[in-house]
Amino acid sequence: MPAADRVVIIGAGQGGLQVADSLRSGGFAGGITVVGEENVLPYQRPPLSKDHLRPGGEPAPLPIRAAGHFAGVGIDVRIGARAAEIDRARCEVVLDSGCVLPYSRLVLATGAANRALRVAGAGLDGIHHLRTLDEARAVRADLERARTAVVVGAGFIGLEFAAAARKRGLDVTVLEAADRPMARVLSAPMADFVANAHLRAGVDLRVGEGVASFEGRDGRVSAVTSALDGRYPADLVLVGVGVTPRTDLAERAGLAVDDGVLVDDSLRTSDERIHAIGDCARFPSHHLGARTRLESVQNATDQARHVARTVLDGPAPYRDVPWFWSDQGDLRLQIAGLGLPGDDEVLRGDVGAGKFSVFRFRGGELAAVESANRPADHLAARRLLAADSPLRPEQAADPAFDLKAHAKRVPLRARTAR
Repeated sequence: MPAADRVVIIGAGQGGLQVADSLRSGGFAGGITVVGEENVLPYQRPPLSKDHLRPGGEPAPLPIRAAGHFAGVGIDVRIGARAAEIDRARCEVVLDSGCVLPYSRLVLATGAANRALRVAGAGLDGIHHLRTLDEARAVRADLERARTAVVVGAGFIGLEFAAAARKRGLDVTVLEAADRPMARVLSAPMADFVANAHLRAGVDLRVGEGVASFEGRDGRVSAVTSALDGRYPADLVLVGVGVTPRTDLAERAGLAVDDGVLVDDSLRTSDERIHAIGDCARFPSHHLGARTRLESVQNATDQARHVARTVLDGPAPYRDVPWFWSDQGDLRLQIAGLGLPGDDEVLRGDVGAGKFSVFRFRGGELAAVESANRPADHLAARRLLAADSPLRPEQAADPAFDLKAHAKRVPLRARTAR
């Protein structure tokens, strides 16, 4: 197959595979090769911190597609393979095996890596991260025998794990350096609600308290010492302090990089034959009005579909609404849009009953909606944000205002513009 007819995708996560699927279903007849480093068929990552860890949960990973799907549609998925070099002059990807893959378009879906804590004792056994299947299996094995767990970081992964560990009966302490959980993504009212939900479930949640060191016995973690001189026994530690984009390959290829591979509004890198998507890409956000990098399955798969349309039909600006979700015990948290400090906030629903939303406005315009156990608000918010439709703060605050009907009346704009 000549390079002019071949798309190579580096990264076999949900974003990379979505590019391949969308290309093929969109009528692309050329060669498609997906390169994945892990030695397993591509699987879904979100359940690793939820269903995979709960008592009686399924220990096997959920596949992204059935085993025979890709061969059936003519997509070459290479597992256990690593891209070592991009030769932009020759339009080739060189694998560490020495195999050379020519491309007409290249998509970087390399994802991100766990951010490590650089404190004393960080290399002790029993200290885990949770991003890959191997890491999830190691966490699950330790959960079977642990009695006490310390979670470092009250973000999505940390709190999902804390909820799963409490369901197993472990004593759980969460240490968060910020002044509230999920501070990067949640408003203060929703963060307070999330904190109280975990406290009611028996989690010892401590905010404003980072980690100073880990203590060990016979090479295995036994306690965590905090920056406030607190000492917390631990049979198991989960570190969830964020990730860093995997940009090494792009940097070696001479692509523009700054906290992610820099792309334009069509998700093209500084080399227009190369695209970047998902956790590794920093893109101009229509909804934020600035460059950002988003770590979510939705962002990766929506950007994947957009890149496939660009390959098939030509460039157009990416404007899909970012949205997120998190299951933490009995709490279903959903977010649409991107909030910023200083947003005006309007609460809608019943906070006491645990079913409410925080509508965030910026300059009088709807910017984001956070919903706890209120999925109808979330769906309406996604539609309103996608249409750039006006919703006034007083409408959101009025319990008699029919938000669902209002959202249904909004005409959705085209997903892409030529």
